[in-house]
Amino acid sequence: MKLSRIAAAALAATFLSTGVALAADQGPWQVRFRAVAVDPHDSAKITPIGGNTHHSTSLIPEMDISYFFNDNISTELVLGVSNHSGKAINTALGTVDLGDVWLLPPTLTLQYHFAPDAVINPYLGAGVNYTIFFSEDLPAGSPLLSIDHGDSFGPALQAGVDIKLNDPWFLNLDVKKVFMNTKATMDAGALGIVKASVDLDPWLFGVGFGRRF
Repeated sequence: MKLSRIAAAALAATFLSTGVALAADQGPWQVRFRAVAVDPHDSAKITPIGGNTHHSTSLIPEMDISYFFNDNISTELVLGVSNHSGKAINTALGTVDLGDVWLLPPTLTLQYHFAPDAVINPYLGAGVNYTIFFSEDLPAGSPLLSIDHGDSFGPALQAGVDIKLNDPWFLNLDVKKVFMNTKATMDAGALGIVKASVDLDPWLFGVGFGRRF
């Protein structure tokens, strides 16, 4: 028992000393600023009018904050908002303009960095996404009286590369796949309530710059 306590203490001391060395070298915090194209890939089930949905691609500014546990492993929180115009297509009512909706999709991933000391440092990540839909805005003359989107929770996958410039700055290229589903409820007036289960499942393509602190 005494030996195991000594071993545990030694491991803890090693972990702490590694963290201190990392902080003294370049710090555990990292911030990136990216331009990101958010490209939804719709698949929908609309009851009772059938059809599918289509939402526009959006180009947005985005910021992420990372914390490095060691040289290879970090966690990243992505922050940004996007606006998308939508329509229901091939329905019993023809094409229906769904107006605009804003998305707030904070995404948290755990990343592994393969070559932290190299000029080109690729990484892979996986995590979770929670998307809040808000500020739905229907166009004038719409057959819909209202539309409401439920929030979404799902997994996210990520791949990217950091390319060192002048230390501590670097160029970043990043792609994510976010699995996103929303339950939409639409009031179609005399036609009643229309419900849709919509998989947006967007790809996010980003390019930007970052700095380590």
